[in-house]
Amino acid sequence: MRKIVSFVHVSLDGFVASTDEGMHSLGWISISDDLFAYVEQRIQQTDTALYGRVTYQMMESYWPTAADKPNPTQHEIDHSRWYKNARKIVLSKTLPEKNHANTKIISSNLTDEIAKLKQGMGSEILVFGSPSATHALMAENLIDEYWLFVNPILLGRGIPLFKNIKDRTALKLVKSNIFASGVVCLHYEVKRSQ
Repeated sequence: MRKIVSFVHVSLDGFVASTDEGMHSLGWISISDDLFAYVEQRIQQTDTALYGRVTYQMMESYWPTAADKPNPTQHEIDHSRWYKNARKIVLSKTLPEKNHANTKIISSNLTDEIAKLKQGMGSEILVFGSPSATHALMAENLIDEYWLFVNPILLGRGIPLFKNIKDRTALKLVKSNIFASGVVCLHYEVKRSQ
């Protein structure tokens, strides 16, 4: 069965986006070459991405042509290639279902639709950022793993990562990595009762 994996940058105090610098501002994220390499290696192991509408539209506006701009970085070349080939799932009640290549839009019956995806062919499904989509999945206990990229910053306010959790959820730390930027990646699995 396929897993749903939340793949997200978070501040030390638990926020995924700052509201001080504009809606969903991510200028506080610390990056480094070793972090880019690690993320790209992990992303290349999957064939499906899940987004909320806002994140999807942001990704669509950049990644399909990122490798075509003058002097692209290796990260832009690699991620653009991956993005164009990856299957995309978008949780949205407002995005029209036309002209979205290789994209499935889920606008209702979230639990049933995610169950079908998990039973289908393919690798894990990575949820990139997408706070509203992540909150909807958390509310239904549909996330199987968390890859939290904890940034060395306290935002004080913003959009929290953990919201809409109905029941206590036990986690198991699988792996951790520290990067030159000071970011720590914590990989947790959700402990499911058998």
